[in-house]
Amino acid sequence: MTSSPATTGLIHLVDRDPAVSGAEMVDALVPPPQFDGATFDSYRADPAYPSQQEAKELLQAFAGGATAPVKKVGFFRRAEKTPPVKPGVYLDGGFGVGKTHLLASIYHAMPARRKYFGSFIEYTALVGILGYAKAVELFRGSDLLCIDEFELDDPGDTMVMTRLLGELVASGTKLAATSNTPPNALGEGRFAAQDFLREIQSMSDSFRTIRIDGTDFRQRAIDGEARVLSDADYRDAVDGAATGGVASDDAFSGVIGHLARVHPSRFIRLIDGLDVIGLRDVEVLHDQSAALRLVAFVDRAYDAQIPIRATGVPLNTVFAEEMLGGGYRKKYLRAVSRLVALTHS
Repeated sequence: MTSSPATTGLIHLVDRDPAVSGAEMVDALVPPPQFDGATFDSYRADPAYPSQQEAKELLQAFAGGATAPVKKVGFFRRAEKTPPVKPGVYLDGGFGVGKTHLLASIYHAMPARRKYFGSFIEYTALVGILGYAKAVELFRGSDLLCIDEFELDDPGDTMVMTRLLGELVASGTKLAATSNTPPNALGEGRFAAQDFLREIQSMSDSFRTIRIDGTDFRQRAIDGEARVLSDADYRDAVDGAATGGVASDDAFSGVIGHLARVHPSRFIRLIDGLDVIGLRDVEVLHDQSAALRLVAFVDRAYDAQIPIRATGVPLNTVFAEEMLGGGYRKKYLRAVSRLVALTHS
């Protein structure tokens, strides 16, 4: 950022104009703070969904920390052939089943000298700043590249990343990825592997798909409605947070307008140092571009585990009904899940 963040007090997001250098972006390619200590042991597989435990064991083997599970066979049946080891794994599952936790566990468990962890947006932004050739030079020969939320919405960015990954695999880099779905892929929560593999085409043979079924863990312990505060309670919450830390206080419409002027790769800097995000007078969004920018903002706030305090309409209703029925449905549902969790944190 252009200046050191405050340690206490009240700030306004609309007053922040974050800047980030290529070197800073490279340094930031590590798991989000909430996954600093993520391990395979701390991943709690839901016994109701056996694919979670199986995925955990397969990924432990991929990271070099265990042997892949072997399915038992009958006396007269031949043992199933072990699938060939591939340089990449793709975690295929709905939101809230622990994909990012497992991705971070791979990062922490792999005994690698050079490894990176970032979102698709972070990698493509870095390629934009450094240029393609320098990005290849930077990552070539690295041991592991983890890509969370591989974006399939932009054909240009997808093509650039696919080309980059192809060069890295040729240099011996292992890949681990999760993704969303392309705009025309509808569904109720699973990020279908066939969509991912179709979009990356030439790289599809490099990935082993590991399916993870389950329910959204963020909805297991809390109510599905985002918490809404009265004006007085909001004031108390934001001012109280500013006493011992840093809180932001903005009109929701002002933040939405500001996000249009800040590149999504800088959203993490926009909320740097915050302990609470305050949003006044939340209203339903009908503009798709504004809604997608909010999704990216929510992802960064959730990664940083910054509580949100809000007035107006409940944040779980912020996306208009026509949007929830469209091609970006899964993105919006994931954002709603995270917004509900952050308003209760």
